Amino acid sequence: MLPVTQATPVVARRFGELRIVAPVCVAHFLSHYYMIMLAPLFAFVRADYGVSYTDLALALTVFNVISAALQTPAGFLVDRIGARLVLAAGIALGTVAFAVAGMVDSFIVFIAMYAVAGLGNTAYHPADYSLLSHRTAPARMGQVFSFHTFAGILGSAVAPATLLALHGRFGWRGAYIGAALLGVAVLAFVLAQRSALADRPIEKRSVATPGTSGAGASPYDGQGLGLLLSPPIVFNLFFFVLISMMGGLNNFLVVALGALYDTSATLANGALTALLLMNALGVLAGGLMASRTDRHAVVAGLGLACAGAATALIGVVGFSSLALVLTASLSGFFVGIVSPSRDMLVRAATPHGAYGRVFGFVSSGFNIGSMISPTIYGMLLDRGETRAVFLFSAACSILAIGTVAFGLSGRKTPREMHDSA
Repeated sequence: MLPVTQATPVVARRFGELRIVAPVCVAHFLSHYYMIMLAPLFAFVRADYGVSYTDLALALTVFNVISAALQTPAGFLVDRIGARLVLAAGIALGTVAFAVAGMVDSFIVFIAMYAVAGLGNTAYHPADYSLLSHRTAPARMGQVFSFHTFAGILGSAVAPATLLALHGRFGWRGAYIGAALLGVAVLAFVLAQRSALADRPIEKRSVATPGTSGAGASPYDGQGLGLLLSPPIVFNLFFFVLISMMGGLNNFLVVALGALYDTSATLANGALTALLLMNALGVLAGGLMASRTDRHAVVAGLGLACAGAATALIGVVGFSSLALVLTASLSGFFVGIVSPSRDMLVRAATPHGAYGRVFGFVSSGFNIGSMISPTIYGMLLDRGETRAVFLFSAACSILAIGTVAFGLSGRKTPREMHDSA
């Protein structure tokens, strides 16, 4: 047991860290809640407006296109004016967008509000990771990143049940307004912690300006695209794209299992639930591992290999009920383990003062993957190549190992080049 004189500073540091981590995690919970909002209410919104599935899917397309296109500029904004302001603005935009979508009886306005929500969504990853990277003790960074990811998964898990409950009482419009009220509460909580989230002054670095030569100059310096187009950062972007495409299987898992093995909807949904639950637990386990080792590339590579193998097995082996749920659980668990190490790899490749733009850039890979993968999975299912759905997901996982192996192996990262300049 620590003496009182030693324990007091530790408790104070942990409390100060909690004041930063808690609002960031609550904001990430909200972002994932908002991202999945349409899924449980899809049929009700479609029937109300009398539109096709393709027409309504345009809302999700617009959301992801805006998020992918503007997340990097949002990251630059975070580094320039501060993460706190950008995060608050993102929450406010999403909250207003879903409130208007629920109150205004217009399909065009509904689509437009998903564009506004997509703009708000660009704030979360750049701002969250910038705040956590600047304000968290390095020894606890991996675990803190895992809390952040877990909060997002929890938001996705809670959303369907709560939204359907709101729909049952107030209709889908009431559910959207209720979600907006949740956003108001989260925004109030974040603003209440504004002193803890106050951005530290951006470090003034010795950066070579364009056209300047010198020993300190590097292709990764400056405010332009040199940093973002450096090999480690580009490989991390591909990493996020491939992970997103692998995870796209989750949206088609129930249908694919039914088509391939005639799996009942109850069992298939049970496998999906087990996968998502173990994914969340895997994130927490991965956070502990990331805090106890600096071999993040090894952890990520092994996790991806195991996840890919489990996914491939589901596609080629007709498992019994228990074995199917267990294998799906292992796939989700190993993907979860990868997440904190993934975040640590991105942080390791990022110079100080550039967390917003780098995390914004690589996180746009999630949106890119979300735009690409549904078409691929849908085409495979339409052509009756159901087994290929699982093999494609597994292939994305295995290819992602290459982005880890080649992205950092034998190269100086931008952060290393910056620190040595």
